[in-house]
Amino acid sequence: MRSSLSVYLKGFLMGAADTVPGVSGGTIALITGIYERLINAITSVGPSDARLLLSFHTAEGRSDLRDLFMRADGVFLLILGFGIASAVLTLSRVLEHTLEQFPAFTAAFFFGLIGASAIVLYSEVDVGSPKRLAVALFGIVLAAGLSSLPESAIGSSYPVVFIAGAIAVCAMILPGVSGSFLLYVLNQYEFMITNLTAFVDGVIALADGGDLASLTESFTVVVTFCTGAMLGLLTMARVVKWAFREFRAGTLTFLVSLMVGGLVKPMSTIATEAQLGSTPEVAGIVMFALIGAGLVLGVDSVTGDIDY
Repeated sequence: MRSSLSVYLKGFLMGAADTVPGVSGGTIALITGIYERLINAITSVGPSDARLLLSFHTAEGRSDLRDLFMRADGVFLLILGFGIASAVLTLSRVLEHTLEQFPAFTAAFFFGLIGASAIVLYSEVDVGSPKRLAVALFGIVLAAGLSSLPESAIGSSYPVVFIAGAIAVCAMILPGVSGSFLLYVLNQYEFMITNLTAFVDGVIALADGGDLASLTESFTVVVTFCTGAMLGLLTMARVVKWAFREFRAGTLTFLVSLMVGGLVKPMSTIATEAQLGSTPEVAGIVMFALIGAGLVLGVDSVTGDIDY
């Protein structure tokens, strides 16, 4: 029981970190000592294992699934996943409110989180060679370009949500990179936060005697995102892990550069609020940016000399 509670709490911390575009859940997994166990569990399952579901109706098929569950450390993943989901669903309501009521302050907070994350990881980056510099510039331009696009340019159709889920979940296996940051750059962050909140509200309303109408749309969005995330774990996450292992310096350079380019997003939000004449005092903007940066630097001080 104590072990399960410990795993749940660690999952909750991972979920809390991954809900905001700054500290990554992978970093929290490192700090709490479950990173290697998590990676081993995730990579023990491959796309080919999905075929076992087709034979679930047979005794042999169910036995194979039980073996797969044990091989993938299934109990650990379920408890950890429940902790992550609890944090995401809890904090999404708070973030939806702050994004709507205090967009400039929230953007400043995100700016601090992302900027400090880039600074922390910059010590691991070497752009001394022309190739590495080209990778860095590509990452900055790519993130800045995506961050500058209006939300209508990409939209939030189901294929986009599916792909966003597959991309964002890859951050789970890389300490230092937040999945929420990738959603933020892709203009899917606020959309997913809103739908998560609507999903929770719909479930509560349904349990209280409501109908399915209030749940249908948000449920479809959440399921689409989770399906993309699951496929990402089984496919793209392996590619990212391979790239990080074989081309660590170049991959890290690209990821840090994405963070630098992604700073365009919160800055544009603050600028938009200024144009609307509703920008809070500069002192408030600076304060929330410093709070965000302080959280990241505080986590980094706990990690000490952990190798990213």
